[in-house]
This record gives sequence, C-alpha cells and structure tokens, in this order.
Amino acid sequence: MAEVQTVRGPVPATGLGTVLMHEHVFVLNEEIRQNYPELWDEEEQVAAAVARLRALKDRGVDTIADPTVVGLGRDIRRVARVNEQVGLNIIPATGLYTYNDVPFFFRFRSARGGDETMAGMFTRDITAGIAGTSIKAGFLKCAIEEELTPGVERVLKAVAEAHKRTGVPIMVHTSPGHGTGLVAQQVLRGEGVDLGRVLLAHSGDSADLDYLHRLIDGGSYLGMDRFGLDVLLPTDQRVATIAKLAAEGYAGRMVLAHDAACHIDWFPPGVRERMAPNWYFTFIHDTVLPALREAGVAEPQITTMLVDTPRDYFSAGRD
Repeated sequence: MAEVQTVRGPVPATGLGTVLMHEHVFVLNEEIRQNYPELWDEEEQVAAAVARLRALKDRGVDTIADPTVVGLGRDIRRVARVNEQVGLNIIPATGLYTYNDVPFFFRFRSARGGDETMAGMFTRDITAGIAGTSIKAGFLKCAIEEELTPGVERVLKAVAEAHKRTGVPIMVHTSPGHGTGLVAQQVLRGEGVDLGRVLLAHSGDSADLDYLHRLIDGGSYLGMDRFGLDVLLPTDQRVATIAKLAAEGYAGRMVLAHDAACHIDWFPPGVRERMAPNWYFTFIHDTVLPALREAGVAEPQITTMLVDTPRDYFSAGRD
C-alpha cells in the first residue's frame, strides 16, 4: 500500500480522506522576518494558524497539501508546531519557487557537466528529511509564470530529476494567461517524466476550455485551486468551468483548493481582506460546493475531486 509523507509521519494514501490540494500554512520572506523581527509575532501567528486550520478540519477536511518550498519561506519546524495542535494531515513539499533566476547560491554550482545541486537537495528532503528533521517531503513543487527563463528551466529539470530518483509527484505553479502549463508539460515530457504524475496548479484561473482540454490531453491533473481569488477569475466562472469539465467526464482530472495561507506577508495588513474577501480556507465548503451542486455536479464527482483524485495523484507508481 502506498504511503504519503506528512508532517506527522507517513499516512496510507487511502487514509488521506478529503484533501485540499494547494494550501499554505505560512508564506514568508524569512530574510525580512529574521532581520526585522518587530514585523512578526511568532506566538500570535502560530495561534492564528491553529485556529484557521481547526476551522478547516471542522468542515470535514482531513488533509492539505502545502506547496511552500524554498522561495516561499518554508520553515518545517514552525509548521510542525502548528500541526501538533491540529488533527489535520499536512503534506509538505520540496523544490524551489522562482519566476526568473535561481538564487545566487546556485549560480556557480553545477547545472551542466555534473550532478545538479538542486536535484540532490530535493532528493534529500524526500528520502532523509527536511532541514535536519525526520519530516520528509511528499511531493515536488516548481513554478513557471510568464515565460521559460534559463533559471526556471533549470529548476524544472532539477525537479524532474528528483522525481525520477524518488517517484514522488510534481506540482507546477502555472499561468494560464501565458499558456505556461503547456510549456511545463513540454519540458517535463522531454526530461522523461510521466505527465500523469504532474499537477498543473492554477489551471482554474482560466475558463478557456480549449486550453484546459489540451492540458488534460497531455495527461496531467488540473489544479482548480484558487477559489476566493475573484480578482483573477470570478467564482461563478470557476464553478461553471468545473461543471462543464465534470459533465464531459473529467472530474478525475481535477482537484480543488484555495491557494490560501494562514499568513502571507506579501500584503500589508488589511489589503488581502479588501482585495479578496473570499480568499480563506473554508470558502470551498461554505460556498463553492453548494454552487457546484447547483450547477449539476453530482456528489460522486465532488468526492472524486476531493478524495479519489488526490489519493491517485499521491499513490500512482508508489506501490
């Protein structure tokens, strides 16, 4: 039986239950936080995270996949501290988040003609543990926003290599407006990755069915994972798109989430709430699922997106 690594240890893939496939506990600039500690209250933020995740658990969510990696302020010990107080599975990730260049740390470390430094680091997170802990990563994460820069391509290839070494699945942040889900598929396919092990995050930012069909035809899963971010695409259009794809038989190629965070330091206080008032962890269960049912999405299809597809994504090739 396939097991999935979580912050609290391995869990059978069949025991993940209801899963939101793209949620962050904390998104931080750790260098800012460490050098300007007056901007961060550790106890307050941990307590707030516990409260938000408990509310999610109360809605019936059993598991979240947290794609917070280097570049987004991953601190696995802080997440573990939160998880000690919440009966929720949190699946951590490894990888690197950049839209352009790799950090200077990697600039002069091998990219060609030798072992890729990043691939070795990602592999160690998966096989040995993250940051000297026994907590292992359960999936890989990378990003491609507007274009395939040399730095982004290097990260994609390093993620592909770590995937081939370990068998854990891949999640890619993409931008439908720039068609980068297709670019990610092209690069990963060229590296020998089975695209059926790839989740293209933020595909739900698009209502372009032709584009989404091309991603599905390529074999990948679609992340319909930014509910609440109406500034990118209104909820009714997101719901209608899922309903159309489900009616075509594609519920098994979609997963749901918000891409929300207990705390994200990208916005000054109050801005996130004004910009996206529905961008919070329980919006799917409180509002989206009723809307999907009203749009004709059957209960078994909702279960597929929340339970069956995440289980398949994490368990394929791991038996």
